[in-house]
Amino acid sequence: MKNNLTHKEEEVMRILWKLEKAFVKEIIEAMGDPKPPYNTISSIVRKLEGMNYIGHEAFGKTHRYFPILKKEEYRKSSLKKMMNNYFGGSVEQLMSFFVKEENVDLDDLNEILEKIKDQE
Repeated sequence: MKNNLTHKEEEVMRILWKLEKAFVKEIIEAMGDPKPPYNTISSIVRKLEGMNYIGHEAFGKTHRYFPILKKEEYRKSSLKKMMNNYFGGSVEQLMSFFVKEENVDLDDLNEILEKIKDQE
């Protein structure tokens, strides 16, 4: 899966994951101010469709778009890419970063580990 989405492409995907189905006009309405031009979002949507990240239903000359790519799949791929690019693929380095740099409380970390153990 290609993961090099621009900020705006990711924003459109997040909106479609939330709304599940939307026309370009509805995507724009869900965006913050200042609202981007219709043609800009329409171009982004067509690009995402060409990448098979989204699909559409036709209603005459207009289209309602929906995500094909699952949010969980994209999140997993993005995290893996970040781990490889910034932490040498090491889960230990990633977790150390969050504990040291983001001040993750060790009690919270232990609680997370217990929940993971319970799921196994």
